[in-house]
Amino acid sequence: MDLAVALHKHAIYPPGHPLLDHAVDSVHAALARLLADRPALSIGVARRQLIIEGVATDSDHPLLAELAGKLHRHHLGAVKLLPGITRPELSDALAVVGLEAQRDAQPIGMQPELLHSRWTHVKLFPLTYDRLELLDEDLEGEPARGVRSGHAAQLWVGLARAAIAADHTAQPEQSALDPEMVAQAIDEHDREQAYDQVIVGYLLQIAREVKQDGSREDTGLQRRISKLVGSLRPETLRRLLEMGGDSMQRRRFVLDASQGMTVDAVVELVQAAATAEGQTISHSLVRMLTKLASHAASDASARSRAADGAFREHVERLVGSWSLDDPNPAAYSAALSQIAHANVGAEHGAVADELACEPARVLGIALELDVPGQRVTHAASMMLDTGALGELLDLLDAAPDPQGVVASGVWRQILERDPLHTLLAAPRLDNAAIRRLVAREGTAAVPAILAALDACREGSRQERLMSYLISVGPNAAPAVAEHLARAAAPLARELLAGLVKLAPTEPPVEAGPYLTHFDPALRREATKLLLGYESTREATLFTAVQDADERVVYSALLAAGAGCTGEVAAAIRKRIDNGDLTDGTTRAAGIRAVATRRDDAALGWVLAHALLPGGLLRRVRLAPASPELLASLTALVTHWADHPSALPVLELAQQSTSPSVRAAVQREHASAAAAPAR
Repeated sequence: MDLAVALHKHAIYPPGHPLLDHAVDSVHAALARLLADRPALSIGVARRQLIIEGVATDSDHPLLAELAGKLHRHHLGAVKLLPGITRPELSDALAVVGLEAQRDAQPIGMQPELLHSRWTHVKLFPLTYDRLELLDEDLEGEPARGVRSGHAAQLWVGLARAAIAADHTAQPEQSALDPEMVAQAIDEHDREQAYDQVIVGYLLQIAREVKQDGSREDTGLQRRISKLVGSLRPETLRRLLEMGGDSMQRRRFVLDASQGMTVDAVVELVQAAATAEGQTISHSLVRMLTKLASHAASDASARSRAADGAFREHVERLVGSWSLDDPNPAAYSAALSQIAHANVGAEHGAVADELACEPARVLGIALELDVPGQRVTHAASMMLDTGALGELLDLLDAAPDPQGVVASGVWRQILERDPLHTLLAAPRLDNAAIRRLVAREGTAAVPAILAALDACREGSRQERLMSYLISVGPNAAPAVAEHLARAAAPLARELLAGLVKLAPTEPPVEAGPYLTHFDPALRREATKLLLGYESTREATLFTAVQDADERVVYSALLAAGAGCTGEVAAAIRKRIDNGDLTDGTTRAAGIRAVATRRDDAALGWVLAHALLPGGLLRRVRLAPASPELLASLTALVTHWADHPSALPVLELAQQSTSPSVRAAVQREHASAAAAPAR
């Protein structure tokens, strides 16, 4: 429909018109969707119909009939569109084909240089009528059907042209439309699906045409299509019938053919259709139909005509009976069909396909009994081949003995397939299956997870992959630390955070350089990691408290609240006194860290932050309520509650009008606040 509208607009609007751009965009978008999962899209062309994917359009549809007529007037027999078609290429093709064929100009189908060189992904196949006289001669003497004869000729030429469209020069001119040559071209084609669909579409139309002809006399089209069907190899005919759509369409085709084609061709079609339908015709019935066909084709006597009628009646009843309801239960019929079609290995020792029957049940029984065997191995392979990994893992989880012989053997089969890489690369992660595989593989799963993390952007998927990595436990830490040295910055941050959760027994050497990395987020994660080890704690504290990023400093100050060296305490005092730390919470954490030293220098510094400047020489006054004041008071009551220099300050705090200040100097409150430091 989009193509018909676009060609119509190209015929009435000048180049560059805005409506043309919209029409081209619609066709290009539709083609992109259609060609995403198929090698090509082929369209056969009749005078008022198109053959699309083996289905003929309605000849009375105004838009599609006009599209078919436009292509036909350009002498085009088929159009093939290939993946990779670009919008400019499509726009140019629509502009050329959209113009009506003029009387004083050659149609596109008669310009081979235009067809073969102008476009790469748009293929136009010409439809020539230079040999229509072959069919017309066959139909001479039948003036009452003159109109239908012309349509029949067009259908046959279209079929012949479509059959040899892949190679225009493959057949000599004198035999291009010969039924045997057309059949040979179809047999020898490399089985492109789009090609088969166009051929099937023409066969459907011709079968309908010979039926509507209303006569069983030997007409030209009847002889040609019957000879074509008889010349096709049986496997080619079966493949074409399977391509022809659903079962109802296939049966309608056979019924139409049985009323119009010669009896020999009908026998071939019935046997091929039975195979495509999954039905079986007994040899006796085939012999009876063949005998009737031979009598029907013997001569023009009354006996032959009676045999012909009986033959076609039997075929119609046979094809119609395929749709009768099966009296057996559906499951029973399916089991019988599977048993009947099972291929038993011809050679000694070959595995029979009957082992494929209910592989989950076979495995369930084997796991229950813990008895291995060839059937068990084959059943596990079938479940893996059909993508039933989740169901297979469910069976293993439910096994009475997870370490039994059968369970261990099935796990070996699973791990030999290495499904983890495939699952981790899937667009949607199968969380349950991946977690079970990771739990089974342990550290062997770490490289696959790290590879998936390398290819993953930040987001929920990365978080899920990191959770798989952490679930492995501390044993994954060496591989993670080694990967850390070559990981990109966003992933390195996640790996450092993951190492904190993995808690390896020794501090990873690879994390050291990240303490001075240009990215503050990486410095922050490295600080958290290395502060957890006694061997790297003091060096990390000294580096972190001097960091330019206050969040890094705050992480270090929280750790220093459990105790720090005099060198670290001096660095903290210097940064706070210089005003480098602007956040009150960070400065309060620094005061608490310095107070852990419990020496005179620390006491004087803490008192200085609790009082207003000059208060010691004149009247002692508390500083305004702030996080720094509360931290100073808590430090005084925790570490120097009985010190003479601290008592005046603590008394002022107890008399303060601020509830938070009074609460800070309560011994019970101070003891609770100091508990983590101890």
